[in-house]
Amino acid sequence: MLVFLFWFAVGGVLFSYFIYPFILLFIPRRSGATMPHAPARDFPPASLIVTAHNEAHRIREKIENCMALDYPDLEIIVASDASSDCTDQIVLEYQDRVVKLARADERKGKEHAQLQAIKASTGEILIFSDVATSIPEDAIERMVRYFDDPAVGAVSSEDRFVSRDGTVAGEGAYVRYEMWLRGVESDRAGLVGLSGSFFAARREVCEEDWDIYSPSDFNTALNSARKGLVAVTAPDVLGYYHDVADASKEYQRKIRTIIRGLTALSRHAEVLNPFRFGWFSFQVFGHKLMRWAVPWFQILLFVTSVLLAGKGTIYSLALLAQLLFYGVVIAGHYKPELRERTVFKIPYFFVQVNLAIARATIEFLKGRRMTVWTPSKR
Repeated sequence: MLVFLFWFAVGGVLFSYFIYPFILLFIPRRSGATMPHAPARDFPPASLIVTAHNEAHRIREKIENCMALDYPDLEIIVASDASSDCTDQIVLEYQDRVVKLARADERKGKEHAQLQAIKASTGEILIFSDVATSIPEDAIERMVRYFDDPAVGAVSSEDRFVSRDGTVAGEGAYVRYEMWLRGVESDRAGLVGLSGSFFAARREVCEEDWDIYSPSDFNTALNSARKGLVAVTAPDVLGYYHDVADASKEYQRKIRTIIRGLTALSRHAEVLNPFRFGWFSFQVFGHKLMRWAVPWFQILLFVTSVLLAGKGTIYSLALLAQLLFYGVVIAGHYKPELRERTVFKIPYFFVQVNLAIARATIEFLKGRRMTVWTPSKR
């Protein structure tokens, strides 16, 4: 039994990051899964919805960024989640310059504020962005091109982090891996989650089944699948935002994000039904559910490795490898400068993510939910 549990744990740890992507490569690409190269045939009416809560210190900069975008007759709507500072007053200064304010009088969360803006919007294509995200001048036109494909229900940008010194940075190899995986998923049954800081969708995808208790980046991908459409990634559409000002709060941000994801999946468990959603269900299972299970597989793997260490070379080597791995993580924790090196950075980031998953899962099972949001300081 211990041997079975050992190999079960090995498979569980490896599945989401290695086995699942490998299987995806053998799933036929959907027809029309190519990046558009020609300019959009026309410019359908589009509405850009910016969600804000107490963003007086940077909402003006965001509005100016939106007004500089190169797209004809772009409707700009700021969805205020019951802001209590002067955010709304600043927005109203621009009301004679095609900027609207859609205010949620009661603070019920980001998705509730977005819903108010959806109701106030007139565009055929709805584009969502956070205040912290800077959008390049031609990004909207590039994003709208993807909707020339009638099978596309939603489009996700790709994130780019801007470091304190102004250079474009990120989480290195992990970000590159995630972007590659999103591209593979996009070419198959579609993305299972969009970039919450900058994405777009057809109006009909947003008007029905908008769940204010689930993250809009997941719910929009799900709504696309419900309508027989796909959510795709747009590698030529970038959104730039600064990393969090206080790095110590990044761990808490991950916990909040995971709790919201678990909430969404618990509210829409039907998405795991392959008879209804086909390969999309497999992608949700592989990318979401199995990834959230990794910390528990890690614990099981370590315990079974300890118990089997004297019963075979492979088990002893497995235990030694884990001790070395976690030793590197501990060294990186107590000596942050070591995390500048890839050999320390990747293990440290991997363990940090899975600690956040474990804690978020426990909090979720205890009944904690994350509807109301507070934007990260950047």
